[in-house]
Amino acid sequence: MLINIILIGILIICVITDLRHRKIYNNVLYPGLFIAFLYHFFVSGFVGISFSIAGMLTGLGLLIIPYLLGGMGAGDVKLLAVIGAYKGTMFVLLSSIYMALIGGAIALFILLRKEPLLKSVLYKLLGLRYGLNIPLFIQKDSMKTTYPYGVSIAGGVVMTFLSRGWGLL
Repeated sequence: MLINIILIGILIICVITDLRHRKIYNNVLYPGLFIAFLYHFFVSGFVGISFSIAGMLTGLGLLIIPYLLGGMGAGDVKLLAVIGAYKGTMFVLLSSIYMALIGGAIALFILLRKEPLLKSVLYKLLGLRYGLNIPLFIQKDSMKTTYPYGVSIAGGVVMTFLSRGWGLL
């Protein structure tokens, strides 16, 4: 119960800083990681530490390749690792599925919000209806649009809490 409250607090702070400054700060993540290790050590000893380390490595492993390819910030990777340290491997795996769905929906919304792309897709669909092959005009700038992915990560965690019947606490 207490561990969930601390995790939700960390997520709230990270979402706010990610929205305002496009950063997830280490001075929030590292103490949070230390608290997760400490909590699991006191509750379950070395078994708890191994649970926490396995979750952290799973969270880290899920986003390290997108980070290395330049599609993700380091703060996002570390945030998912911290979530894994708090809740373990299975929780972070389920959260990553929800995170990807929420992230994809947000990305689609951002792409469709851009007027030239929306018009181009509409023309393409209308052309297909009447047997015309109208090329899809996508501006290069629209494909470089970024957004704070910490929102998707937090949304994935909240959805995992809700799907497991825990509520938020």
